[in-house]
Amino acid sequence: MPRKRLSRSHLIATGAVIAATATAAVALTATAGAYGTKEHAKDAIKGGKAKNVILLIGDGMGDSEITLARDYTVGAAGRLNMDKFPLTGAYTTYAVHADGTPDYVTDSAASGTGWATGVKTVNGRISKTPRTDKAVPTILELAQKGGYATGSVTTAELTDATPAVLASHVTDRSCQGPADMANCPTDTIAKGGPGSIAEQSVNHKVDVLLGGGKQRFDQKITQGKYKGLTVTEQARKLGYQVVTDNSALKKVKGGKPVLGLFASGNVPTEWTGKTAAVGGTAPQRCVTSNPGRPAGTPNLADQTTKAIQLLEAKQKQKHSKKGFFLQVEGASIDKQDHAADPCGQIGETAAFDRAVKAARAYAAKHPDTLVVTTADHGHSSQIVPLEAQPPGLSSTLVTNEGQQLKVNYSTNPPGESQEHTGTEVRIAAQGPQAYRVLGVTDQTDLFTTIREALQVR
Repeated sequence: MPRKRLSRSHLIATGAVIAATATAAVALTATAGAYGTKEHAKDAIKGGKAKNVILLIGDGMGDSEITLARDYTVGAAGRLNMDKFPLTGAYTTYAVHADGTPDYVTDSAASGTGWATGVKTVNGRISKTPRTDKAVPTILELAQKGGYATGSVTTAELTDATPAVLASHVTDRSCQGPADMANCPTDTIAKGGPGSIAEQSVNHKVDVLLGGGKQRFDQKITQGKYKGLTVTEQARKLGYQVVTDNSALKKVKGGKPVLGLFASGNVPTEWTGKTAAVGGTAPQRCVTSNPGRPAGTPNLADQTTKAIQLLEAKQKQKHSKKGFFLQVEGASIDKQDHAADPCGQIGETAAFDRAVKAARAYAAKHPDTLVVTTADHGHSSQIVPLEAQPPGLSSTLVTNEGQQLKVNYSTNPPGESQEHTGTEVRIAAQGPQAYRVLGVTDQTDLFTTIREALQVR
């Protein structure tokens, strides 16, 4: 009997079902491997509401930066904590010009605005529209309005672009403190604006702010209600507990907002070593204790754990059934990439990975927590063959496996800061709404993922 000929539409539909089934099977298998139970696997691919969201941003942490840290610290066949998420995708990172056309290489301000607001903007702008320069509500503001506790942790200045996108709106990212407002004339308090990033951050009463940037908060306010005070004094007036080292951070109690300022500028890196050079460097091992890092500086994982404890305490005090939204940034992966410093870069990626471990450990006990890890943009480091002769800067490392590895930085001439790249970057997740990261999405889709998880409008 002749076989029945299937129509093209039937074949397409059948193929789609097979593909969808296969995708679900792969997701379930991967998830079961990461979690160890089928129930956790099912949880990872369903929707539902999250009580908490932890968003971890590795600034400048493209696939090359992840691979470099993996190869050096746990080996080519090893896996970092960030590699163990059950669901993984990629997202595009481009910014836009004022007319809405693509700007293929983003900076941290435009990229952060993308996930914070769901709106793309021009490079350098913080949570405002590209053409009309109007403030757009952020996911942190929506979470606050919805009754969630909120926090931001970073190894950069708290007024740097990535933390700034959550609780401030300025025309230019440089407007970090009251004395830094030259590029934001319409954002000044005298012009009816909200003031600098530092002023806005504490005015928003974000429950937990931990990072560097003490120099910005020590600036005196020159306009408005708090004129004559420093921003730190303004924070205290608003009820903030201010801490400046790990000992004080450990002792601080929940209930009142916390401002942690652990460095004048960016928090010093954990590792150090020789920077890349023209013609390369002699094979080197990284120094895993940076003598330039003060002993009382809390690491990113400890800050993440403490932030979670403080946010939980805030909600328990309120007897709230709502949870929290927390953003954690490993900022100096990017900054050391700019400086062509492979050891500094790897050390900061390893420190960020420990923060990922802390977040996932919390989520293991609280499965109603959505945990997402991603980057804001790609960067310049590339792993190249040992025999390669890069035209720019390079360094040879001796990994923990005892093997040599060469890394190249050639996005700008020697002596100039290395550049971001326009590549898509990894995004991985677990928990309610985690399935939304699968495939290739855009940075602005992350805003929707978090908003749907918290069910805020």
